[in-house]
Amino acid sequence: MKFPIPRHWFSTLAPFLAVIVVVLFFWVFYPDQPMTVDHWQTVAVHTVIVGLAAVGMTWVIISAGIDLSVGSVIALSGVSAALAVDAGWGAIGAVFAALATGALCGAYNGILIVFLRLPPFIATLGTMGFYRGVALWVSGNESIRPEDAQGISSTAGIADWVKIAAEGQWLAPAVWLLLGITILGALALRWTVLGRHTVAIGSNELTARLCGVRIERTKIVIYALAGLLAGLAGVMLFGRLTVGAPTEAVGIELQVIAAVVIGGASLSGGQGSVTGTLAGALLMAVLRNR
Repeated sequence: MKFPIPRHWFSTLAPFLAVIVVVLFFWVFYPDQPMTVDHWQTVAVHTVIVGLAAVGMTWVIISAGIDLSVGSVIALSGVSAALAVDAGWGAIGAVFAALATGALCGAYNGILIVFLRLPPFIATLGTMGFYRGVALWVSGNESIRPEDAQGISSTAGIADWVKIAAEGQWLAPAVWLLLGITILGALALRWTVLGRHTVAIGSNELTARLCGVRIERTKIVIYALAGLLAGLAGVMLFGRLTVGAPTEAVGIELQVIAAVVIGGASLSGGQGSVTGTLAGALLMAVLRNR
């Protein structure tokens, strides 16, 4: 029997259907907790940090890799943003500092995996502790809170992005940013050379190499992009807390990986969906906010 809907649509839509099922469950069995517009705006904002990191993690997992250091990269990037604001770089300088920190950390992960031929699990397990230690060292083992007028103003500017949507707004700016990056990530995975090479590496690395795919360069780029998005998540974390906290985001790597897997990715590589990952992150945010 042939399905009227393409079979691959079911794997794409399954995470979104799971979100609907969970929402209906709480709506039926917990009617005393109404799901208002304000509630959904809160859920959307709470999806941002995990969602941004999970988009990058999707590419890593599709390539048959994994990145356990993502939580430490988020924390280190948040500290970098706070230090940049405290040094008078302003909000834009803080964003660039965090993005650069994340991208460098991700590229370093890729270099360890490619040139030292370490398994991704082992390499990123080691850098998870290393990046956390760097965050504690550069911050002096304490939270960084900009206190001068310019620093407070810059911090407030970043914080406005992750606040619950103001009256008259549908969604907070950070949520729109997440949606835009998700769309770009999904399109890039499907239509760009890097995306096709990522899937090829995850499906069969030897075959991809024989077909002319530059495995080493592609892996480093994938991990650098994942680090870049983790750095952006670090900016959002700094905006939410208004401090650079080196001890934050502990254990968030499990939430990020879970969102990717719930979204339909295979830990063995070669399969995954960026839009499904967004649904996985949304599902986890719904469960956390009940």
